[in-house]
Amino acid sequence: MSGFREAIIDTDAMTHNIRHLASIVGVDHIVAVVKADGYGHGAVPAARAALAGGADWLGTADLSEALELRDAGITAPLLCWLHGPDTDFRPATERGIDVGVSSLDQLERIADAAGQAPAYVHLKLETGLSRNGIDPAEWRSTFERAAELERDGRIGVRGIFSHLSNTSDADDLAAANEFASGIRLAEELGLRPQLKHLAATAAAIRLPDTRFNTVRIGIGLYGLSPFDDADAHELGLIPAMTLRASVAAVRRVPAGKGVSYSYTYRAPKETSLALVPLGYADGIPRQASNAGRVAIGGELHSVAGRIAMDQFVVAVGDATVSAGDDVVIFGNPQNGVPSATDWANAAGTINYEVVTRIGARVPRVYRANS
Repeated sequence: MSGFREAIIDTDAMTHNIRHLASIVGVDHIVAVVKADGYGHGAVPAARAALAGGADWLGTADLSEALELRDAGITAPLLCWLHGPDTDFRPATERGIDVGVSSLDQLERIADAAGQAPAYVHLKLETGLSRNGIDPAEWRSTFERAAELERDGRIGVRGIFSHLSNTSDADDLAAANEFASGIRLAEELGLRPQLKHLAATAAAIRLPDTRFNTVRIGIGLYGLSPFDDADAHELGLIPAMTLRASVAAVRRVPAGKGVSYSYTYRAPKETSLALVPLGYADGIPRQASNAGRVAIGGELHSVAGRIAMDQFVVAVGDATVSAGDDVVIFGNPQNGVPSATDWANAAGTINYEVVTRIGARVPRVYRANS
């Protein structure tokens, strides 16, 4: 019996997606990015599925996310890269977690946290995104200090990396050239990073010159397209999440009847309304009010009125719909249901946000379906 509300996660789909993308990019290392609880899919299951597909590294934003993977018994190489000014790096060094370094100050703090073995780092370079990363004016001094700390046995520079803006091919290739110059300088100053990573899913697929010897796969792991002009199926990817619920109630209303808050929808004719027990507290974007669509009984129906905190209403016309019927909010469109991208378009956002925002009140159910 299907649950009241749930997100069904196809772990085989994630394994397939990594294996497929690895065959396309042909690099030495794949970093599977499982930050933000695996983009809402569950970090630990996503990590295991990615490793089964051939990823040899895992990536998170926060150290706490990386520690969650270690606590779950995952021993694969692991990198985290976003740190507060007061982050205690000792758990990273103690548990074999590599740390992304975005400043000379961070480098010194990580070196101070090293124990008997060196602390392993990936140097993050600013190459045009204007976020975190070592400023080009500070590359030389930071590389020189890193080489000194490496000779002293306090750190090991395992990688060097940056991030792309995805603004245009020209912008990303310019950033790749900047990144390459940073690598050359690091090597001139005695550093020998094993992993050199710049491209995430989009550039990994379409810009071979940005791959270097390592790519980070985030959205592609979960079977979603990073592009506006190609869907997941065209990229050979399988969406891993199906968000579904059971119809909570059905009522028949006359023409002109207002629906939900502010009556932004009034029935144009007599119609049946189905109540879906998911709302913006569960990650359903309120911006998709009167625009998002769901599948019930093999037919697509539109949201009628404002999406509320816990529920929304769907106008189903004269279709035969009963309480308890299955509602698919999004999933694999090859199965005739809306996609996360469809909901993103309805809400004026991106598919990354749609899946990542699915809340903790929605149970994750893991199945191997491929």
